[in-house]
Amino acid sequence: MSQLVVITFDGTDTAGKVRNAIADAQKQGLLKVNDAAVIYKDTNGAVSVDNEVSSSMWAGMGIGGLLGLLVSFAFPLAGLAIGAAGGAAVAATMGRSVDKKFVQDVRDNLQPGGSALFLLGTGEMMGLRGVLEPFEGTLYQTTLDSEAEQQIRDALK
Repeated sequence: MSQLVVITFDGTDTAGKVRNAIADAQKQGLLKVNDAAVIYKDTNGAVSVDNEVSSSMWAGMGIGGLLGLLVSFAFPLAGLAIGAAGGAAVAATMGRSVDKKFVQDVRDNLQPGGSALFLLGTGEMMGLRGVLEPFEGTLYQTTLDSEAEQQIRDALK
């Protein structure tokens, strides 16, 4: 089951720095994050989003490519179309997306000059505390259990 963690920060670059630290922790096997996105709101209120390519999208592209290759032997032109459509369908069914209205609410509540980090992970997320300790932020929302939630809140102080 996927776990959602949304953290807001006062600096426009802080969420990106945290995402980079999380990527480093993943390489060390300390936690597993399937998707991460950062929302930035500059001091003028303009919003931009930086979303990583999720693992489900890569899997969907791979399965779609394989499906297209197999079909292309029988129907060369149809193989391309079926592969692309199949890849999109697989990614959509595998993807664990965040509700668009919720993302809009976070975006609307984000202060100018701030940033927000959205994390979707499975399995072990306890390594997140160690990654977050050097940073100051606010836990906006999570689906983690109350103990893990409190550890994240403590780390962000």
